[in-house]
Amino acid sequence: QLQLVESGGALVQPGGSLRPSCAASGFTLDIYAIGWFRQAPGKEREGTACIDSYDGITYYADSVKGRFTISRDNAKNTVYLQINSLKPEDTAVYYCAADPWNRCHLDRDDYDYWGQGTRVTVSP
Repeated sequence: QLQLVESGGALVQPGGSLRPSCAASGFTLDIYAIGWFRQAPGKEREGTACIDSYDGITYYADSVKGRFTISRDNAKNTVYLQINSLKPEDTAVYYCAADPWNRCHLDRDDYDYWGQGTRVTVSP
């Protein structure tokens, strides 16, 4: 059974950092592009970053460029999202998703496999 499990969400103060993780079980991540999405209360799920499996090519939403860094450790079957300079508007549930066609993009409709999410709350 293919499964993605996010972890690493927390309550942090503005300006802080977090590094949520996305671990896979039942399959190896190294042939999938992985995207990180987030959904704030009352808002639609939006893409923040993605990484492909061949070249490590990454892509970021304009709203997070310079603060978010996506990376992967294929040996650990895990993808990370480093988030720096956290802002209250970063508060959301963060999800990772896998695209079996190895396409790095932020269109949530084309991702086939999703985790259950990890909550990030940014508040003083």
